Formats: sequence, structure tokens, C-alpha cells
Amino acid sequence: MNPVLPDELLMLQRSVREFVETRLEPLSREIEERDAIPRTAIDDMAEMGLFGLGFAEDRGGQGFGKLGYCVAVEQLARTNASLWNVIGGSAGLCGTAIDVGGPDALRGRYLPDLLTARKIGAYGLSEPGAGSDAGGLQTTARRDGDGYVIDGAKTFITNAPIADVFVVFATVDRALGSKGITAFVVERDVHGLEVGPNDAKMGLHGSTTAQLFFRELRVPATQRIGEEGKGFQIALRTLDYGRMGLAAHAVGAAQRLLEACVAHAKTRAQFGKPIGVNQAIQWPIADAATEIHAARLMVYDAAARADRGERVTDRAAMAKLFATELLGRVADAAVQIHGGMGYMKELWIERAYRDARIYRIYEGTSEIQRLVIASGLLADT
Repeated sequence: MNPVLPDELLMLQRSVREFVETRLEPLSREIEERDAIPRTAIDDMAEMGLFGLGFAEDRGGQGFGKLGYCVAVEQLARTNASLWNVIGGSAGLCGTAIDVGGPDALRGRYLPDLLTARKIGAYGLSEPGAGSDAGGLQTTARRDGDGYVIDGAKTFITNAPIADVFVVFATVDRALGSKGITAFVVERDVHGLEVGPNDAKMGLHGSTTAQLFFRELRVPATQRIGEEGKGFQIALRTLDYGRMGLAAHAVGAAQRLLEACVAHAKTRAQFGKPIGVNQAIQWPIADAATEIHAARLMVYDAAARADRGERVTDRAAMAKLFATELLGRVADAAVQIHGGMGYMKELWIERAYRDARIYRIYEGTSEIQRLVIASGLLADT
């Protein structure tokens, strides 16, 4: 079924699929209606090892590499998208930034807790005036003795209302542009940090998102990730891996929608025949199957290259662009094929349609992915 995957990853794929179907999917409607994930669900995912997938065992992770992580994330997409989102924001972004940037003292202090969900992490990059233009962020980190003083604000921060640990990007000198950006680990109970209320979103209900405000927040220099001025590089490397995860989740979400469309086309009758006999239904199903197959191969290729130590900025951008765009098309087709029921909250298709829209925006819009891809190709011109 998956000739490119070794046996250990096929076993991982099956075990995560079973876990999703038996433990997580029964919670989907409750999470949507309450706009909150039960802590027991987070604990169950942690016990399953899902927060530590893709991280080396000597860092406190489960191993399996980035390919294994993507294989698992694809299966996690078969339930409420907010469940994976808490993992993606905590281990996938916050944990990866610490892992990528170091030093070992920070890795040892935070990764074991983040990769077991004893602590939840968040990734503070986006700002009210700096979304796609991450290099233009305005949050400052002023050197003061043996530490820094951070002032500014962050917006749309996944996990912020429930996070214990934040990776925060700030500039030590705005005149330096991206070369002044520096990354820090900030704990929730530090004086000078305010977390705003949970944002009301179109989709991803259950995945908490909020603003962060920093007012004369003092952080020791020992909480700095990597070297001063290297934060933008850390952010970009982290986003490479994050985009692979998003692409994998888009593939899994699209696959589940496709399966629902096929089942509905076989059983829903109009004018005395199943609607699947109509070419108008067959073509979007065929297109979806073809594009999902292509997207899956793109994700696996990017992840396998990452596991070989290759830089995957372009491949991750391509996979994220292609997979998230196709998810939008498949979600729209699924609503259309299911007709009126596809528009009703009674059916999970409606939720999946709303959830799918954000994929083309966060962790780099589709337009930014095209810019990344083109910039790599035209670098020598």
C-alpha cells in the first residue's frame, strides 16, 4: 500500500490510525462544541508518544524521524484538526525551535517536558504588524546586564491560553532587520507577560489562540536560544519542519474527505441511480485522488530528505503549497457532493470545510510559499 515506507513506519501508521479512531474521534463533537480540548485527550496523546515523534530519543523524543512524524500526522488528520494543532504548536514549533537553536542547557531543561506534554509550548513569531513579513517584527529585546528586557506584542499564537513555555522572537536592533532577531524561552509565570483571551476563530475550535503582551519583561541571557541575531535563521528552519507537518495533515484531511465522498456517491441516489454514476461527481473525485497521491509523495520526499540531513526549505514550501491548496479544493468538493447535508453542522464535513481554510494562511501563506520557491530558483539571477 505504501511501498516507500519501511515496516516500522507502517506499524506506526496502523497504531496511530487505531488510536485516532478509538480514542480521539469520539471526542470530536465535544471539542467542537466546547471550543476546548479535554486535558485527558492531551494526556492520552502524550502517552501514545505523539508529542515526541520526530525527535531523537536522546532529546527525550520517540524517534522515527521526520518521515515517521509526517506518517503519524497524516493519520491524526482523520479527526478534529485542533487535536493535532496543539501538538504542532507545542512540540512541532516551540520544541523544534529549542531543538534547532540550542544550547544543550535549554534543550535539557525544556524538551523532556515538551515532548511528553508535561508542559505545553507556544511559538511567538507573528505580530499585529508582522505576519508574512516576519523579518519586520517590532518586539524588542534590550540588553540589560546579564539579561534582556522584552517589550512588544505577538498575535495569533497557537496554544497561548494553555501554554507553560513560549519561544519568543524579538529584535535587539531594528536597524539590523532580520539580522537583529533573537529567540528566547519565556515561562508563563514571569513578570511582564500578559496572555490575552482566547480568540474566536472561524475554525479549529478547540485549538486555543491568543495575543501575547510583553511589558518590561526581564529574561536572563541563559534563556536565549542560539546566538544573538540568529533568531530569524532559527525561525526559518523551524518553519521548514512545521510546513512539512502541515502538508502531511492536509493530505490526511483530504484523504478522509475523499473517502467520505466516495462512500456518499455510492449510496446517495437521485433520479433512481447512485450519484456516483454521474460524470459531474466522478471527475472531482478522480482529481482529488490524483492530487492527494501526488501531495503524499511530495511530503514523504521532503521528510526523507530532512532525515538525510538535507536542507528542505524549497521542498517543504512546495509540499505545503500543493497539499494545502488541494485540501481547499477537496473540502469544497466534499460540501458540494454531500449537498445540503454537507452544509449542516450535523455532519463533520461542515467542520472540516471551515478548518481547511486556515491551512493556506498559517506558517506561511500560499503566496509566501510561492515566494520561497521562486527565490530559491532565482537566487543566482
